[in-house]
This record gives sequence, C-alpha cells and structure tokens, in this order.
Amino acid sequence: MSDQEDPNGWAPLDPGMGDGRARPPAPESPAPQEPGPQEPRQTPPGQPGQQGPPETHGQPYPGPPPGQPYAGQHPGAPPGWGQHPGWGQQPGWGQQPGWGQQPGWGQQPGWGGQYPQQYPYGHGGYQQPVKRPWTVPSPRGVPFHRMARTDVHSWWRPLVGTVTIVVVGLGIGGVLGVLGLLIQMMVSDEDPALLDDPTGTSFFGNDTADIAYALLSLAAFLPLVGLVAWGVQRRRFGTLSSVVGRLRWRWMLACSGMAVVFCAVSFGLSMAAGATVEDDPAGSAAEGSWVGWGDFLLPALVIVALVPFQSAAEEYFFRGWLMQAIGACTLENARNGLARALSVVFRTPWPGIVIGAALFTSGHGYTGWGMLDIFLFGAIAGWLTVRTGGLECTIALHVFNNLMAFLIPAALGELSLEQGDIPWQYVLADVASMALYAAGIVLLARRFKVRRVTPGDGPADGPDPDGPGPDAPQRPGDVPGAQPVL
Repeated sequence: MSDQEDPNGWAPLDPGMGDGRARPPAPESPAPQEPGPQEPRQTPPGQPGQQGPPETHGQPYPGPPPGQPYAGQHPGAPPGWGQHPGWGQQPGWGQQPGWGQQPGWGQQPGWGGQYPQQYPYGHGGYQQPVKRPWTVPSPRGVPFHRMARTDVHSWWRPLVGTVTIVVVGLGIGGVLGVLGLLIQMMVSDEDPALLDDPTGTSFFGNDTADIAYALLSLAAFLPLVGLVAWGVQRRRFGTLSSVVGRLRWRWMLACSGMAVVFCAVSFGLSMAAGATVEDDPAGSAAEGSWVGWGDFLLPALVIVALVPFQSAAEEYFFRGWLMQAIGACTLENARNGLARALSVVFRTPWPGIVIGAALFTSGHGYTGWGMLDIFLFGAIAGWLTVRTGGLECTIALHVFNNLMAFLIPAALGELSLEQGDIPWQYVLADVASMALYAAGIVLLARRFKVRRVTPGDGPADGPDPDGPGPDAPQRPGDVPGAQPVL
C-alpha cells in the first residue's frame, strides 16, 4: 500500500504496522459544520465523493461529536468523505449498513442509503406450497366394506368406477379375442371355430386355447380394478385388499393351508354325492380316464399360470370393489325420513354381500341348482371378507378350488367351459364344505388376531375388538370336486 493518503478515502495501515519508517503527521482537519436541527445532512444525488452520513428511520444521523472522525475514517480526510465500516469490519446481520456499505440479506436500499424495505421472498419469508398427494387415506376404525367412504367420496364415484370397469374390461376381452383369432389364422390352415359356428360355445375350436382366452380375459380385470380405484376414488390399490392397505401374505399362507383341507373335504363329499346321481355332469370325477402326460402337460401349464390371476381378479371385483362401492352409499346424510331409515341397513355389510353375490351369480352360466350354489358361495365369501377384514382367505380358496375344477377334467379329457345345471346332491356337498371352511377360517382368524377394521379409533365403529394381528386373512373361495368353476 502507498505511504500517501489513498485518494479514494481508504485509510492506510497504522504507523506501527508498517515497515518502520516514520510517517508524516496528518494535517489538522477543519471542524465540521453541523447542520441545523431542521436541515438534515444529506448530499444531493449525482455528486460522487460528497456523500454524507446515513439517516436512520427518516431521522438525520446526528454524526460524531465535533472534531472526531467517523468510524473507519482517515484522520486527515474531511468529514463525510468515503464513509465505510471500520477496517476489517462487516455490518452485523440484519443491521442497516452505513453510507456506502452493502445492503443486508433481503434488503433493498432507499433514499439516502436507508434500507427499510425487505424483499418479499427474503430469507425465511417465503415457503414453497405443499403439494397434496393424489390418493387419500382410508377412514379410521371402519370395517372393510366402508373403506371407500373417504373424505373425497361422492355419490357418482362408485357408479362411474363400476361402469368404467365393466366397459373397459369387456373391451379388453374383445381385443384379446381378435388378436387370438388373427394369430390362429396366421399359424393354422383351419378357420377358427367362431367363424364356422358363431352360435357355438368354442371360440378357437381348441379346449386349451379357449381356456387360456377365458382366463386371460378375466385376469385383465385385476389391474383394471386397481387403476379405477386410484383414478376415480383416489385410493391406493392396497385398500381393496384388506383393512391394513395391503395383502397380508402370512395370513394368506395360512388360508391356503385351510383351502387345501377344504378342497380335500369337498372332493370327498362330491364323490359321495356322485354315487347317488345317475347322470353326472361333465367334468365330474366319475367320467373319463387318464389322458397321459402328453395331452395333459400343456393344459396344466396354462391352468396353473392363469388361474391365480383369474381367481384374484374376480375376488377383487366382486368382494373388493363392489363390496366397498355399495358400502360407501350409507345414506347417513340424507334428509328424507325413509332414506334415513334405510341408512341403518345400508351402513351394514349386507347390501353389499347380497348384491355382490347376485351379480357374481349372473356372471356365470349355471342354471337351476347351480345358480343357488354360486349365490351361496358369493354370500358366504362376502361375509367372510367383512368378518376377517380382507380378501386373503377367499383368494386362496378360489385359486385352489378352480385349480381342482380345471385340472381334474383336463386329466380325464373332459376339459370344457360349458356350464349348466348341477344336481342338488353336489350343491349340498359344496355348501357343507364351505360352511366347514368358514368355521375353520373364523377360528384361525382368532388365533392370528386378524384385524377387522382399519387402524385407528373410528367415530362410529370403534377399535378392532380382536386387536391388530401380525397378519390378516380372508374370505372363502370356490366349491370343489365336481363343482362349478367360479
């Protein structure tokens, strides 16, 4: 640094910090003229080098006592010349800087070096808006059938969702059918059976291909139900599975063991019932003979690969979506006297159980006693779903029942999609087996302490009487043996 006074107003180093050479004494500065009380010291803008001291909150800065320089001012400089903080000093955080200093964080200068205003987005003054998630939580402390009555529930959501699932699901089945026909026409010289006989029951003229198409078309409803629940009702797919918002795999494993026992009992009762029936229906164990591994292996692979998804899709739609869609219409806010009286019934799971079982029966081609068999299965399955707070036990039973219902006829060369009447003896065997299964599931659910309501204490339903369990179950599946495919 130069020994002479810096012309820009910055003070040189102290004499004791230099190289030891003597410094000339600073000339005496004339006494500053103090402005009058009514005339604050301000320097007109546009005159560099003639800046005055700052003002604070609109009041003139009183300045230092006469004859004393400002802080950081060179002793030989005139007053008001090049004011700045002291050597090596910075203005404090949030303090108004002196004349010529840099503004503090979030400040903008005003007239005469004042910084009274704050930036609107200064430090700590602006918060990013919180983006709300699309999905909404399930209500607390409610049973399975009322989980769809969330904070965003409206009367039109279950209706629009149901129509969307049916229309789009049938459309996907049609597209899959057209693709299958095109593939068959490209790889085979024979025309598809549907083109030769549009009124027939066969689609491709091959039992294995017909079974694969039927199972795949139904399996397509599984992701569709989850997408509609997310897009229309703004719920997670897991809320269709159980009251804890997911499939409880440990409980499902226990239900699978119970389903195997159920299938064995049902098969034995069906064999006993078949002894009293003169004309067994197609697909019963009394007909046919072993076809050999060559003819059995391919149908078995198709059945084992697709039946779990087909059975789960039916359970998610009939015992999951429909049960909760109907259970969300509780009429609890209705003003009409009759509607308010009906709300007492609609708050129970029985409307969803009965309507769901009726629609489940209409989706099958059975007649006579077969319709009663399917309806009773749907009703017992719905009751078990609510009783155990989830779909696990019904999915397990439905899968094992349909595996038996398809694999046994395939092994005997009687694999077919034809449905019709069922002798009452088989219906009795099926219902008795399902009653035993339901009793076993209830006892097993108590042992597992399966949760029956959503976590939390609800305003109306209260906490789970059985308490939360490590994993949860349930609901039944299909009726076995020579029984119908559900």
